Amino acid sequence: MAEVTKHGATPLEGDGKRILLVLGTPKSDSLCHALAEAYALGARREGHVVRQLKLGELRFDPVLHGGYDHNQTLEPDLLEAQRQIHWAEHLVFVYPVWWGGLPALLKGFLERVFLPGFAFRYRDQSRSQSWDKLLSGRTADLLVTLDTPRWYFRWIYGAPAHRQMVRTILGFCGIKTRRLAEFAPVRPSSEAQRQDWLRRAEQLGSRV
Repeated sequence: MAEVTKHGATPLEGDGKRILLVLGTPKSDSLCHALAEAYALGARREGHVVRQLKLGELRFDPVLHGGYDHNQTLEPDLLEAQRQIHWAEHLVFVYPVWWGGLPALLKGFLERVFLPGFAFRYRDQSRSQSWDKLLSGRTADLLVTLDTPRWYFRWIYGAPAHRQMVRTILGFCGIKTRRLAEFAPVRPSSEAQRQDWLRRAEQLGSRV
C-alpha cells in the first residue's frame, strides 16, 4: 500500500501539509469556484501547500471507451493529475450534485485517472472481493453544492452521490473522507447565505 511522507513539497512552497484541490465542475465560474478559493485561502493561511486541478480547463476524453478491459492512453493532463494525486497528502473535491450524482466531467475524470495499478489492484483477477488500496494514507474533504434541500437529498433520495464518492470511489482506493460539507439549497439562497458558506469553506481549509 502507498505510504505518504509528511513534509513540504519544495523549499519554495513550504513545510505544510500537501493539499490537492480538485474543482469538479465544467462551469468557468460558479459557487464551487468561490468555495474552492475560500478553502485554499484558509489552508494557505495556516502554512499548508495547496495546488489545484480545475477539470474544466484540462484537455482529456472523459469517456472510458473500453472499460478496464483495454488500455486507453492517458492524455498529458491526466498523467500530470496522477502525479499530483501521488504528491498530495490530502485531497479536496469541490463539485455540484447534478441529477442526484456527480457531474459527468468529474465522473469521467475519476474513471480515467483512478485506474487499476494506480488507485487499486486486484490480488486475484478471478476474485474481485480481494484488492489492494493503492492510495491509502491519504484523506479527503468534500465540498458539495446542491439545489435540493439537504434533508430531502439524504432522507428521500438516499444521498446517492455521497455514498458513491465516499464509499465506492475514494474508500475503494484507500482514501479516507474526513469531512463532507453540503452547501444547499443553492438556487433560493441569499447573498448573505452565500457569504456564510464562503466563511465556512475558509474555516474548513484552516482546519485541515
